[in-house]
Amino acid sequence: MASLFVIRGRDQGRHFPLEMGRITIGRDPTNAIQLLDSEVSREHAAIRSENGIDFSIADLSSSNGSEVNGGRITEQTLQSGDRILIGQTLMIFTGSSRPASLEAAHSVDIVQQASFAEASQIVSSAELSSSNASGDSSLEVMYLTALAVGRTTEIPELLDRVLHLVFDWVVADRGCVMLLDSETGELRPAARCDRNDKKATEPISISRTILDYVMEHKEAIRTSDATDDQRWNAAQSIVQAGIREALCVPLQGRYGIVGALYVDTYTSPGNFVAGGQIGRFNDDQLRLLTAIGYQAALAIEDTFYYSAMMQSERLAVMGQTIANLSHHIKNILQGIRGGGYLIDTGLKREDNDAVRRGWGMVEKNQERISNLVMDMLTFSKERQPERVLADLNETVCDVVELMLVRAAECRCDLKTDLQDDMPLAFFDPEAIHRALLNLVTNAIDAASEMEQPEVCVRTLRTADQGCAIEVADNGPGIPVEQRANIFSPFESGKGARGTGLGLPVCKKIIEEHKGELEIEDVASGGTLFRIQLPPPPELSEEREGGTKGDDPADDSHFGSHDTIA
Repeated sequence: MASLFVIRGRDQGRHFPLEMGRITIGRDPTNAIQLLDSEVSREHAAIRSENGIDFSIADLSSSNGSEVNGGRITEQTLQSGDRILIGQTLMIFTGSSRPASLEAAHSVDIVQQASFAEASQIVSSAELSSSNASGDSSLEVMYLTALAVGRTTEIPELLDRVLHLVFDWVVADRGCVMLLDSETGELRPAARCDRNDKKATEPISISRTILDYVMEHKEAIRTSDATDDQRWNAAQSIVQAGIREALCVPLQGRYGIVGALYVDTYTSPGNFVAGGQIGRFNDDQLRLLTAIGYQAALAIEDTFYYSAMMQSERLAVMGQTIANLSHHIKNILQGIRGGGYLIDTGLKREDNDAVRRGWGMVEKNQERISNLVMDMLTFSKERQPERVLADLNETVCDVVELMLVRAAECRCDLKTDLQDDMPLAFFDPEAIHRALLNLVTNAIDAASEMEQPEVCVRTLRTADQGCAIEVADNGPGIPVEQRANIFSPFESGKGARGTGLGLPVCKKIIEEHKGELEIEDVASGGTLFRIQLPPPPELSEEREGGTKGDDPADDSHFGSHDTIA
């Protein structure tokens, strides 16, 4: 399906699918695509398609106009990959038929703009489209730049690497990178580098005139000796800031300019001479710096695009999570409301039986919402289990005792088979209790569909001196093709009764214990889940020492109906 993906602006990360018909874009909520950009008109543009494959965009006499691939348009047919700029919001059209140091950055100042008619010390410029590095040293720098921008997805680190690479090749005293703020459209300092670390606390003054020229004309410029520049007055000038020469290049990516790269030479104002000094910068350096800026801009754009994709995926997952949880919570609240109605009716009629039935419904649904909340808390964050040496049989007995009432309601025969000489295990009793409770609950629900439901919980020692818990039922079993999905969130075979979080929570808890959760078929029918816990740290290296008769490997699974009957 065709779509628009916002990669810059206040709506960055949002994804808008496009269908047949007329789709309006604007700031007003009545538009099919509403943008929060203040520079977007109430009804800015419209996208139209007659067949769902071919799309065109038309500007609706908006105040700031619409651009496609950098050119202002009235109406234009869209191709997959076209860049659409509406206000400050940049979107990518996808067709259905085609596939540094942030701490120092705050000390960069922009000197107030001067008139270009008065200022003409730009001694040379290089158009971005014709920037080619030449010579062995230039090729080496471009190679190192490609390595630098390809090794990180963090913009501060990327900009810091680029600036240090530039300083290794260009004899500059100070440099900085300015990035374009997608919301305000203003350049903001993002990274800074100084050859003399003692000067790092002093602000860098950059001419607004130079920046505006670079951003508007998309050209790299080199300025000559600032002492000959007549545009700077004595009160506020680059000369007073110590600027002798400067290079400034645009960071031009695929979809537009993302910022500017600036370097200069510095001389203390008290040490200025009347001129005649040989300049450090030349046109070859200007062209190569332009090429470096282009590579850096591509990496910055890719990072922005990746961040927008991640944000979009997070929003999609969040929406799915909220929808699933809302469905389960609604069902639980309906049960509580029904129980509350029975209690209210019983109190009015002084009917104790009705009150007891209503309270039973409330209590059952209260337990359901409590379990749901606990599963959500367990699944939502990574945690380190608080492992101690504890009795695994005791934890199993606590869970089974807790589930006896539930098993009786389902006419299920719930029993245990505990190994007598089970050594102390190294685990988090509360977490394993939670995981085992989910497994036993699922086993009772699965077995309840049979005429004689049976569930058996068994403990045993493993060959590596660890421990295992097996939960077996005689239910209908789980088909092999469905086992790949049962540990995915919100995948449930219970319909409205299940939250789809029980097994994912179990798996997460066991993995946090460095253990394993396995699933097997029972020979006589049904399913077996096995929790394997590693041995205590002091025993983890010991793999031998038991006799063959003591080895529980031959007795590690339920092999017949008689075992669980």
